[in-house]
Amino acid sequence: MSVSHDKQIIWRSPKDEVIACVEKNKVMSENLEEIRQVCQDALDDAVLMGCDEQQVRQVLVGLIGDLVVSYSPQE
Repeated sequence: MSVSHDKQIIWRSPKDEVIACVEKNKVMSENLEEIRQVCQDALDDAVLMGCDEQQVRQVLVGLIGDLVVSYSPQE
């Protein structure tokens, strides 16, 4: 099962230009699939240990919301 549920994501630059590079799109797809799998594993583990599913989902959403960019935006 893919992150995009088999729907191709069109990545865009901050200037709304389409990111057309095949390798960049491949890396993004692979990264998202890895993130999805780690989150799925964490959710499954939490539920198996008796945690509330909705709380775990909220924590995961919050974790993503708290991410900060480590690099300056490319111009």
